[in-house]
Amino acid sequence: MSWKLDETVQTSAGTVAAGRLGSGPALVLAHGWPWSSFSWHRIIPDLARRYRVHWYDMPGYGQSHKGAEYRTSLDVQGKVFAEMLAYWDLKKPMIVAHDFGGATTLRAHLLHGCDFKRYVLMNVVAMRPWGSEFFDHVGRNVDAFLGLPPHIHRAIVEAYIKGAIVNDVDPGDLEKLVLPWLSEEGRGSFYRQFAQADERYTAEVEPMYGDIRCPVKILWGEDDPWIPLERGKALHALIPQASFETLPRTGHLPQLEVPNLVQERLNAFLSRAGEDR
Repeated sequence: MSWKLDETVQTSAGTVAAGRLGSGPALVLAHGWPWSSFSWHRIIPDLARRYRVHWYDMPGYGQSHKGAEYRTSLDVQGKVFAEMLAYWDLKKPMIVAHDFGGATTLRAHLLHGCDFKRYVLMNVVAMRPWGSEFFDHVGRNVDAFLGLPPHIHRAIVEAYIKGAIVNDVDPGDLEKLVLPWLSEEGRGSFYRQFAQADERYTAEVEPMYGDIRCPVKILWGEDDPWIPLERGKALHALIPQASFETLPRTGHLPQLEVPNLVQERLNAFLSRAGEDR
């Protein structure tokens, strides 16, 4: 498998697991909630033929540190993203962001001075309101969920992840998305993410979206059950300089649901980087 996490990076939010592959212009992949960098594994091989691809598990996710001593809310994730670019010595990489990776990278760009060459926002969390009734319920009752028996916790995680997807995906892929949340540390981190979610972290940057300093492409799964297509169109209205394209018959996790289509759309946009001044 081309995807692997063979780098360990010390950040302000604990130890982060990271990896990179390929040669060419720098490209960074930013995953979302409740995923990990594994969610990119089907498109990394193709991208690595053209780019030097970088990825990492956000603090609190995947194989990165999940202890309770660090906050892992979106304000923290934006700072850590800037730290990762500094660690890799990337001055102006291309960025592909999904779900919470959208708010994470938008904060890094607009609040922490990170410059991007080209920028793809795919089914991202970027505007209020966000979060379902279940999301809010868990956030208000974290202690109750922490006490659930392991088999019930696993069933919740599996059901939650499957609720984002409208196409069949490989069962092994689903298992690897679920697995990081099943350890004792992972269980605690899973529910803390609900509790730490706060719309102010997107509210702070929403008025600045017109100031994004690079070409932007918005990609959206037309049948996303978590963040409906209308939200993608509303985001486009806030980023008038962006191009907008939908992914037919696709849910919230395009990179695993329709990886070939995602590769095609990404390469068409990213390959034009040489045209940028």
